[in-house]
Amino acid sequence: MTVEQSTDVPSTAQGIVSSLPERFIKAKESNDLFFFPSTVHKHLENGVEFEIRLCPALQQKQDLPVPQTDDKQEEKPDEKSKPDPFAPPYVPNLYLGELKDAEEDTEYVVFFNKYSVVPHHILLVTKEFRPQTAPLMTSDLVQTYQMLLAALAAGRKFFAFYNCGVLSGASQPHKHLQFIPIEDDGPPTEKLARSTHLEVPSKAFSLNALPYANHVYRWPSHLGPNTNPEELSFILTSAFMSLLDLSISSIRHDPGYPQGPPSYNVLLTLEHLHLIPRREEWYVLKETQEKLSVNSLGFSGMLLVKSEAELEAVKKEGIANILGGTGVKSVHELQVQGNDGEVDLNL
Repeated sequence: MTVEQSTDVPSTAQGIVSSLPERFIKAKESNDLFFFPSTVHKHLENGVEFEIRLCPALQQKQDLPVPQTDDKQEEKPDEKSKPDPFAPPYVPNLYLGELKDAEEDTEYVVFFNKYSVVPHHILLVTKEFRPQTAPLMTSDLVQTYQMLLAALAAGRKFFAFYNCGVLSGASQPHKHLQFIPIEDDGPPTEKLARSTHLEVPSKAFSLNALPYANHVYRWPSHLGPNTNPEELSFILTSAFMSLLDLSISSIRHDPGYPQGPPSYNVLLTLEHLHLIPRREEWYVLKETQEKLSVNSLGFSGMLLVKSEAELEAVKKEGIANILGGTGVKSVHELQVQGNDGEVDLNL
């Protein structure tokens, strides 16, 4: 039976999350999903405990294609281009279900990541082709937040991320967000955000311990499963647009920024929203001269390396230097003076 013929597929975030353990085993056993074991190495810099995940098996995996840099990126790939892995017919063992945003009438498909370093790594993909260069829309934000809430209700913790633009580390041109399960209190930069004291909770802030432009917003304490849909949509969208404005402002202060649409990374948890403007996808390690691709996971404080030599090179180079070399210089003080970053959440 094909995916399209089956009616026994989850259509809610709760149903998808609850199916993950059993479906993950099935996808692995069928060889539709490739899982690469890894080890995590903690690395302390300037009071921030970063994580470096070593996965030697990735040396055998071919690099995925990066998004195109021309105007064709804005259109659905034609038949002559590389096939869209997120288009039907779906691989049944990777397909987890579908979601629909009632307010925006937008449909999504949820898949396992075919190449997983972390168990239960999943993707939220627009059913209709939309480009990965596009900003997150209200429905994208709402469905992502609802997925995080569903995971929490099931006793799981996830965080979401989005690689936007050709310099962000995105690997596919079809718009998709990603979800990674976490074991403790979240990725390193989220822990740093949580420990930051805010005098004005409704204002965006920056993690000053990090040597690159980063813009963070803390969700109101009342935001959660009981928030009415209209208020949830308003808060999520207002925060995202505020941080996007700040990110574009940071980019405009960079005289050498590459031409083309802005690139940035997005991290979303149940406590914070992070946006990080990008000026480079790759960082060349001085020790090995290897190119290290950095995406949202890198800016969450979780870098991925493929060898012991690369691991040592990253430690020697310094994660802060790597992230600073692919991000944009912070102009937060100028933005504060200009009263940027205000988010009016009064309905």
